[in-house]
Amino acid sequence: MNKIQTIVICGPTASGKTALSLALAEYFGTGIISADSRQVYKLLDIGTAKPTTEELRRAPHHFIDFLDVDEEYNAGRFGNEAYDKLLEIAGHNKLPIVVGGSGLYIKSLCEGLFEEEESEVKNEIRKELDEELKERGLDALYNELASIDKDSYLLYKEKNPRRILRALEYYRTTGKVFSAVHKELSVERNVNPIYLLIDFPREVLYERINMRTYKMWESGLVEEVEKILNLGYSKELNSLNTVGYKETIKFLENIYSQDEAIAEIQKNTRRYAKRQLTWCRKIQNVHYIQASSGFDAVIENAIKIVSDFIRS
Repeated sequence: MNKIQTIVICGPTASGKTALSLALAEYFGTGIISADSRQVYKLLDIGTAKPTTEELRRAPHHFIDFLDVDEEYNAGRFGNEAYDKLLEIAGHNKLPIVVGGSGLYIKSLCEGLFEEEESEVKNEIRKELDEELKERGLDALYNELASIDKDSYLLYKEKNPRRILRALEYYRTTGKVFSAVHKELSVERNVNPIYLLIDFPREVLYERINMRTYKMWESGLVEEVEKILNLGYSKELNSLNTVGYKETIKFLENIYSQDEAIAEIQKNTRRYAKRQLTWCRKIQNVHYIQASSGFDAVIENAIKIVSDFIRS
């Protein structure tokens, strides 16, 4: 069986991935699969740079705005569900477009994840959990484990950090609880992806990140976070433990001033963008589209690259 040709728009935050995905979706008459681990949540709009209502009308979008803030979601579950949607799109003789966001989600969709796989995927999860351990503390992670894997929670009453982190790592990677661990068999994804990345000079990208942070703040990021918390959602939710939201929560708690909160968001977003770029550079068939000639030229180049890919 021929593999399904698929466009994957990857790269750092604030590089114009949403705009490019919309342009290509309209040109090729297809839909968009979002591979963003936070845009799946309702209410998380401004801080995740979710497509606007007008943008969502321009093309069918999938995996945006369909989970409550307190629902657990992970790369393993996304990969399986998004792969079904990709098959559905391809079944209508349309070219699937994936845009993100999360390298882990993209990998899960295009390649699948395996329980025993010692890879950069697990390393990324480990780094995230190590950061959460420092920021949230062991008790918060232990309580998170209790909500998803009661058997492991009861087994680790001594609160061994290594075992708690391992159980959470396994769940976030595979979508399965560690107490019922079964070695996953390799499931081949029938996907032939072409990766597109809008390439900015580092200083230009960082300035775009800084300006977007100001725009988010002015557009009501604080009010968005206040609304979520006033609805009774805990600040400890995994969905809120992300850049933009965790700093804004500290602003509301008077830990940060406004200037400090904005600066922290900018700094942490730049770090996240650096990790995204590092992930993309490890992919062999990434097409770097220079942004220096303007966005119209980016679209034109992307259409040519994809058209050649389809004919190949």
